[in-house]
This record gives sequence, C-alpha cells and structure tokens, in this order.
Amino acid sequence: MRVLVVEDDEEMAQTVAVGLRRAQMAVDVTFDGPNGLERALFHDYDVIVLDRDLPGMHGDKVCAELIAAGCRSRVLMLTAAATATDLVDGLSLGADDYLPKPFDFPVLIARIGALARRAHPAVPPALRHGDLVVDTARRSASRGDRLLELAPKEFGVLELLLASKGRAVSAEELLERVWDEAADPFTSAVKITISRLRAKLGDPPVIETVAKSGYRISS
Repeated sequence: MRVLVVEDDEEMAQTVAVGLRRAQMAVDVTFDGPNGLERALFHDYDVIVLDRDLPGMHGDKVCAELIAAGCRSRVLMLTAAATATDLVDGLSLGADDYLPKPFDFPVLIARIGALARRAHPAVPPALRHGDLVVDTARRSASRGDRLLELAPKEFGVLELLLASKGRAVSAEELLERVWDEAADPFTSAVKITISRLRAKLGDPPVIETVAKSGYRISS
C-alpha cells in the first residue's frame, strides 16, 4: 500500500508518516498544495491523506484538480473543522472520506486501509494460497502453523503478488506500489526482497520468476 501525506504541519506530517510506515505502508510526504498535486498525479498512490488548509493551493482545490484529472487514488481529507457543513463540503468535492483533527491514530490507519481496498479491485481480508495465509487487515502472515516474521517491504510484496492472482508483477510495479519515492529504480532492492521472502516462506516454493515479466505466485 502506497500513501501520500499532504500536510503543512511538518511535525504532524512526519509523525503520521512514521506511524503509517510502522503499519507496513510506503509513505511519501509533502507540505504544500502544489507539490502535493504534482506528486499525486505522477505516482499511482492507493490513498492520499490531504490536509484541507494548505499553503500554495487549498486542499479543496487540490482535491478538485485530482478529480478533474481522473486520478484513481482515494482521498482522505483532514481538517481542523468538524462541522456537518465542512463534512458535506469535503465530500462534495470528491473526497472519499473525511477525518477531523485531532484524530485517533488507529482510526486513521483503519480508514486508510478501507480506502485502499476500494482503490483497486476488492481484496479479501485474508489472501490464501495453499497453506499460506496473509491477513491484510491485521497485517500478518502465516504458513501452516508457522507465523512469518516479515519486514514491511516483504509483506507488501507478498500481499501484492497474492492479490494479483497469478498475474506476473514487474519489478517496476513492485517499486511503484510497495516502495516510496526514495527508492532508487536502478537498485536490486526488489530482487533482494524477493530472495529474503522466498527464504522465509520455505518449501515448497511459492514465488516464481517469469522471464522478462517479473514475479508471480506459482500455480
């Protein structure tokens, strides 16, 4: 899951980003409207956490521009205002959800998770392949009676491969969906993560390499 946080309060933005990363999400952060809009249109984010009161371009305008451009990312709008009128205004602009400040962090994570499941074809709460089970809500994975201790990127790769239902997923798509913008597209990060994931999954092998196409869950 890849998330963009657009929040002008840098301390809050970084706090949110750290919390979301601990919840095994890839997170990019920006602090004003124009940069937020530019990044949102350039990357394929699952969810955009958008502060309403932004410098440079108001969050309402950013949201309207995203909708006009056909952006498929889900938008969770944050605001210090919590009246019914503010809620109606935010949703009428095209936002998918609305959360007043201050908010409970578990609620934010749950809202983002719910929106992410709507950003793409529906993914069931539990992804299964043989004796391998990935709980997308609790962010846990097991094989047989063995709980898998997966790093965030390993979990993200496994979740995406399972959700792709046998489709080969390229290294480029994995970088776009699981890593954040700090990832170097010319590194071997994906290859290394796949290798570590295979070792943790054990035998029989679950992930196969498809020549010139990427990786997929074996049939």
